[in-house]
Parts: sequence; C-alpha cells; structure tokens
Amino acid sequence: MNRDPSIGEAVADASEKAAFAAFLAAESGPLVGFLINKRIALEDAQDIAQESQIRLMRYRGQPHGALKVLLYRIALNLARDLWRQRAANRDRASSDPSDGMFEVPTPDPGPDQRAMQQQELVRIRNAIARLPDHCRRIYLLNRIEGLSYSQIARHANVSVKAVEKQISKALALLRQQLGDRPGPGDRDPPA
Repeated sequence: MNRDPSIGEAVADASEKAAFAAFLAAESGPLVGFLINKRIALEDAQDIAQESQIRLMRYRGQPHGALKVLLYRIALNLARDLWRQRAANRDRASSDPSDGMFEVPTPDPGPDQRAMQQQELVRIRNAIARLPDHCRRIYLLNRIEGLSYSQIARHANVSVKAVEKQISKALALLRQQLGDRPGPGDRDPPA
C-alpha cells in the first residue's frame, strides 16, 4: 500500500489546526473572565482576548501548556498597553487649556456635603433608636428588611392593622424628632 506523504501531512496539519481552534475556543471564556478580574471592562476584555488569540496564531505549533501561558502573557501585555494609552489620553486631556470647560459635574458629594450627610444620618439613627421598642422593630422590619405589612403581621404575631398603626406612629414620632421634613419613603407603603 503506497501512501502519499503529503496526504499524511495534510491530515496532521488539519488535525493540528482543529486542536488549536478547540484550544482557542476553550480558553476564550476563561481569558475574558481573567481580564475582567483585572478590572477591565467586558468589551475591552473581549477585544483583548480576540487580539491575543490572533497574535497567538504564529505560535500554534507549540504545546498547549506553553500556548496557554503565552496567551495569558499576550493578553496582559495588551491590557497594559490599553492602560498606558488611556493614561496618556487622560494626561493630554488634563493639560488641555479648556480643561473643565466641557466636563459634566460629578454626582459625588464634596467633603462638606459628605459631612452634612453623615450628621444627618446620625440624627436619623438616634431618632430611630428613641422610638418605642415594638414600634422601632416593626418600622425597621418594613423599612430596612423590606417586609410587607402582612409579612410583619405574621412575623410579629399581630394584625395588619396593628402594623399600620405602629408604622404611622413611627413616622409621626420621627417627623416630630427630626423636624417636619418628609423625606423619600415617608409615605406608608401598601400592605
């Protein structure tokens, strides 16, 4: 039986290409996950993974163990390039004379506003702590735990009407202690 050596080589080459394609398919998801764990956005991680696989093609004759290490090294290098590029863009943008002219104000509070929010939070906590025990428990079950009036009634072994009264009492006492400033969520939610 005479076999043409070129057919055997073609079969081996096709087998190697199929194994390489299977390797890339198997590593694609884990590589994207690895990049996301490095704080890279999903779209960027997918782009980097794809570019890494393309660059790895020139090494496809290597053993799969070596390919995996090489794939992740290529991806990390591409991620570093992306970080450097973005840092350079930020540096260029911050040296722009129109710096700040076109920026949208951030919703993050400044130090003064944060301090005021902390003081308000302390006031609210103190006011809640001064509520009568039963009233405070029912109020917290509703507002913090998110239980409905009927769930609280079952939990506390009281009627739904009793829960409504305790919530109303808590809200009235809190308004009295904190001043007559109704805030978000001060209305009684439906049972």
